Amino acid sequence: MKLYRFLTGPDDASFCHKVTAALNQGWSLHGSPTYAFNADTQHMQCGQAVFKEVEGKDYHPDIKLSEQ
Repeated sequence: MKLYRFLTGPDDASFCHKVTAALNQGWSLHGSPTYAFNADTQHMQCGQAVFKEVEGKDYHPDIKLSEQ
């Protein structure tokens, strides 16, 4: 099964920790990070796509991606 997630967060250390945690759980980076201004919060937001292949499991929309 191939899994995809798009991680987002504020432009601070918490976003870096979120991406680092995903990498240490076996996820791989996909593409370049994004950086955009959120007009609602008046802050910059970061984003990074990650993917992971899990053998022996079938995809179902109810699975929690972060726990795979």
